[in-house]
Amino acid sequence: MSERKYTEDHEWVDLDGDIGTVGITDYAQEQLGDVVFVELPDVGKTLSKGDEAAVIESVKAAAEIYAPVDGEITEVNAALNGDPSLVNADAGGKGWFVKLRIADASALDGLMDEAGYTAFVDGLS
Repeated sequence: MSERKYTEDHEWVDLDGDIGTVGITDYAQEQLGDVVFVELPDVGKTLSKGDEAAVIESVKAAAEIYAPVDGEITEVNAALNGDPSLVNADAGGKGWFVKLRIADASALDGLMDEAGYTAFVDGLS
């Protein structure tokens, strides 16, 4: 398992082989508040970096989850359909959204590491 990488849109991605698991950070779920609905894409859908990968609705707002890199959806977290609050309870773990086969793993090099993301978030307040 490689180091977790982060985007400026508050998504994280963990790479395992050529499969990246994508979720949102604790910071993002705290900003959203209680998640009440998640719309997941179809398995097999091809996404480019920045494409909408999922939609999340909370008591405060609706937001898009963006693909951090180019890839094809290989799996979605069906547990979120029955229990979207998993995003709040475990944003960095069981609350993941999609897994995608990453077209080019070197694209992850452009994302932030944990220290970079922490500094980025600290700069937002």
